[in-house]
Amino acid sequence: MIIDMEQGKQKEIRKSSKPKYNQENIRITFHMAWPSIVESFFTAFAGLVDSLMVSSLGSYAVAAVGLTTQPKFIGLSLFFALNVAISALIARRRGEENPEEANRILSTAILFILISAVILSLLFVALADPIIHLCGSTPETHDSAVSYFRIIMGGMIFNCIQMGINSAQRGAGNTKITMRTNVTSNTVNIIFNFLLITGRFGFPALGIHGAALATVLGTVVASIMSILSILKPDGFISLPYIMKNKIFPAAVSFCHLVKVGYSVFFEQLLMRIGFMMTAIMAAKQGTDAMAAHQVGMNIMGLSFSFGDGLQAAAVALIGRSLGAGNEELAKDYGRICRMFGGVISVCLAVLYFFGAKPLMSLFFVEEHIVAIGVNIMRVIIFVVAFQISQVVYMGCLRGAGDTFYTAIASTVSVTFIRTIGSYLGGYVFGFGIVGIWLGVLADQISRFLFASTRFKKGKWTQIKI
Repeated sequence: MIIDMEQGKQKEIRKSSKPKYNQENIRITFHMAWPSIVESFFTAFAGLVDSLMVSSLGSYAVAAVGLTTQPKFIGLSLFFALNVAISALIARRRGEENPEEANRILSTAILFILISAVILSLLFVALADPIIHLCGSTPETHDSAVSYFRIIMGGMIFNCIQMGINSAQRGAGNTKITMRTNVTSNTVNIIFNFLLITGRFGFPALGIHGAALATVLGTVVASIMSILSILKPDGFISLPYIMKNKIFPAAVSFCHLVKVGYSVFFEQLLMRIGFMMTAIMAAKQGTDAMAAHQVGMNIMGLSFSFGDGLQAAAVALIGRSLGAGNEELAKDYGRICRMFGGVISVCLAVLYFFGAKPLMSLFFVEEHIVAIGVNIMRVIIFVVAFQISQVVYMGCLRGAGDTFYTAIASTVSVTFIRTIGSYLGGYVFGFGIVGIWLGVLADQISRFLFASTRFKKGKWTQIKI
């Protein structure tokens, strides 16, 4: 493992009052980051391919899938928060060289995941109809969206298990393991999309139901691979180690998870409500506008994936540096991740500028829907300039345990600035779906300002978790 190989060098760096911002730190960051970036990108890419394959059924199908996105994420918000806590705590324990406590955190988290995932899955399946209606469905999209949502949420336990274990592996620095898991999972998803949506090679043509089943099958594979990854007895995160040393779930470990994760949970919940309000406003613009909006969200997800991969690396590197008592090195890793993100942002902005129409033409043959999508892409060009940087900065703060601040900042930005901005742009000023996306842009700018200011002050390095 890269970090293990560099352990001696990092000890030498810690002896100085301020580590050098040098090529060695850049190299370590790159080796930690690229598997996470590939993993996150492939997940976003699979979502884009989902929309592309579903678009063969018509714009109504794309819109129907889009309606399920935010309620699905609301259901998963608890587990997103837990993932942040798992990764941050295990990274910190890795820096402290405390495998026993790291594995106790993992065992506690897995038990909580199993119980809560079953309860929430049953709840969302039972309430699928009113939930989708609340999201702004139309007679054209409602039944398809409900069916898709029930299948997705019925299989959410597999998704939750793999997310929890993968978060632990990222915290331990094992980003290549999580990359292989997610790339394989999303490949399975794409293959079965191809086989089940329109029916190929003897498989039934299940339409939108096939897309949902393909997604669940992908998460089943991911959960199996994630479990297999912790069966190695010599791993920092290890099920044999847990069993050999009788490391059972503990109340104190659960309290640590709650301490780091509770604010992230409320952040995620309120953020998703804000996202859902935006999606509802988009749905009110009509099926065609909603379809273009969903593709735009998937494309924006591609740019988010780069920031997400960089923040996963930042959490592991920053957590380990702080656990070892090296605050300056933690700041250095954060700045390097931000530098990588800035370069990627410029490249994506250029790609989106010149590729807007060709990208949208892949999904729609109707010229008026393509035109809507191109107008959305013009806004995304500016969104991406702030998006990756804010995601990296927010990841640095969360990795250090500064989750209360990120919760406040994200809630203000997404739940209020985004929602109000989208309403003003879309309805008060009459810009329609483009106006709604101007609200998305305002949200990204706001989060960037909040996160970058906090990062530069440096107080986040003093937090104990």
